[in-house]
Amino acid sequence: MVPSPDTIHPLKDVWLRPRRVFRELATSPIGITDYLLAGAQGVATSIALYRSQLAATHISAGEIFSSSIMFGPVGGVLSTLLFAFIYGRLGKRAGGTSALNQVFHVLAYGGLPVAASLLLWGFTGLFIGEAAIIETPGVAEDGFVSFVQRAQFLAWVFLLLWSVVLQIMGLSEILGVLVRKAFAVYVLGQVLALLAALFLSILIALLFPGVLPAVPH
Repeated sequence: MVPSPDTIHPLKDVWLRPRRVFRELATSPIGITDYLLAGAQGVATSIALYRSQLAATHISAGEIFSSSIMFGPVGGVLSTLLFAFIYGRLGKRAGGTSALNQVFHVLAYGGLPVAASLLLWGFTGLFIGEAAIIETPGVAEDGFVSFVQRAQFLAWVFLLLWSVVLQIMGLSEILGVLVRKAFAVYVLGQVLALLAALFLSILIALLFPGVLPAVPH
């Protein structure tokens, strides 16, 4: 049976037709694909954070990958659930209507470019090895390594911004609000989540000293 040209394939079409994808997914419950995408985003984000914060420490690329694979999926799913709750509440205050599953779809499928950045880390690692993850300040690298590192960074930023655009368009679609109002909801949600994470970090540091790693200098 030949598929209809109007058939939607969410993993492929969300890149360029996010509104149509999120309309199709609106009545679908949160499924395994949503959780896998959220988990992959958690792994990719963990690698990016390790690379930016721990460049000058003794941690190896293997340790970064193992830590990201171990804790990234759980962090990705939990953070997606948190953001889904925050955006759902903010969307209602902004005059929109949505269910938790709809917001989760937007965050999971809209974050597909970030999840796909795992391929970027993998391919970059094949070319330049540990330098794809560990960049020691003050150490002169050859021109090829420097070029690949810069290209990798620009590609990561591009994929991150693409995810932001897809998620804002998705929020606009499921909440039934204009893009500018969806953008305001997105930004406010990011700020609230950042404040919640900061408060949680301070609480953990006070209750369990030494649990959180020291910030690298």
